[in-house]
Amino acid sequence: MKRAERLHAMSEMLRRSGSRGCTAQRLASEFEVSVRTIKRDLDALENSGAPIWSRPGPGGGYGLAAATNLPPVSLTPAQAVALLAAVSSARDAPYADLAAVGVRKILDVLDPRTRMKADELARRVWIDSPAPATRAIRSAIEEAMADQRVVRIRYTSGDGTETSRDVEPLMFASMNGRWYVVGWCRLRSDIRWFLVSRIQHASATKIPCGDHSIQEIGAPPATARSVERV
Repeated sequence: MKRAERLHAMSEMLRRSGSRGCTAQRLASEFEVSVRTIKRDLDALENSGAPIWSRPGPGGGYGLAAATNLPPVSLTPAQAVALLAAVSSARDAPYADLAAVGVRKILDVLDPRTRMKADELARRVWIDSPAPATRAIRSAIEEAMADQRVVRIRYTSGDGTETSRDVEPLMFASMNGRWYVVGWCRLRSDIRWFLVSRIQHASATKIPCGDHSIQEIGAPPATARSVERV
């Protein structure tokens, strides 16, 4: 997760915590960074104008002034739960962390009656999904895709062979419930599909992608569609 995205997600978490606030340790655990990094982020938020408050001592922490709440959003309880279900059942989808932040932001500003009904309905929907790849791996791939930079991965193939590759990411694709990153593999000089769950390590580089396009991947299956048409 880029720092700008982490700052946004952190401000949302602080706002949701209300008067309870969040400790620096809890924030560090949530975003998988050090407490020192969290305190620098809190300073950055405050310097940008966010009304951060802090409470020292046992039971203390950090929070965001309630005055920053958004105006009410018009959703039915079923629509709200549909958003929750969609995000919760796709934890390994690209940008799932940001989607969860967006959904929580919407739910937090529902009128109290709708929120109460949505909470009641949500308790009737259970999801048991496997744990996704680590946040660090997913964030590196997402960053490289969004910025069109080469991503360096350590990949284990189906036969157990491990290789290190530089990949120019072209698209994410979901097939049979599994997510792939599809791109130009500089090691093989060809288009390759990489199962995200087999990526052991990933880091976004500063190297810009070349001029390869998604047309090189070929025509999608007749049942496939881009998320822009959902």
